[in-house]
Amino acid sequence: MAIRILLADDHQIVRGGFRSLLQQQRDLEVVGEAGDGRAALELARRLKPDMIVMDVAMPDLNGVDATRQILRELPNVKVLALSMHPSRRVVTDMLRAGACGYLVKTCALEELVQAVRAVDAGKTYLSPEIAGGVVEEYVHRVAAGASGPSPAALSQREREVLQLVAEGKTTRQIAAALHVTVKTVETHRHNIMEKLKVHSVAELTKYAIREGLTPLE
Repeated sequence: MAIRILLADDHQIVRGGFRSLLQQQRDLEVVGEAGDGRAALELARRLKPDMIVMDVAMPDLNGVDATRQILRELPNVKVLALSMHPSRRVVTDMLRAGACGYLVKTCALEELVQAVRAVDAGKTYLSPEIAGGVVEEYVHRVAAGASGPSPAALSQREREVLQLVAEGKTTRQIAAALHVTVKTVETHRHNIMEKLKVHSVAELTKYAIREGLTPLE
């Protein structure tokens, strides 16, 4: 039986390249595509794929939070993360969210197929370019402790609000997107600023980009 795969990436040309490659393999089947994390969540609920190839930096809902929410509802789905310029912290956060593998987008396309099969077989796959960095980051955190406020200190809803604020959405737009009241969004934003010890939207935006919660572009 073929491995059923959902592709989640905000660049259509990237999804097209991945689909073309994966569909050439007899044991792999692309069952759907999503352009952002929230669409990936909805498609995962509907399609129940075996695996999701998940871009980390996507608009509306980033790959880390999408992975966390998907695996909370569908624990048997396996997630293979992708990123163009992964920082050690983002790689670590993605793995903590439940991803079983992590690839850099500059890898050879054949490596994607190799990674998909490895993850499906129950293994963890890390691109050689980042494997050493993940170990170094882990050792550093154990030795020195995490420095500065971490996005892990925020609730799931606060992380969603932070990403949408950083992407320039107004309070009303955020409220509509999350199906909550304007006052609720304002309360979340106040709590986020208190927890992260920042005092402006500009600082929130810089923080969200630095932590990989929203695309840089």
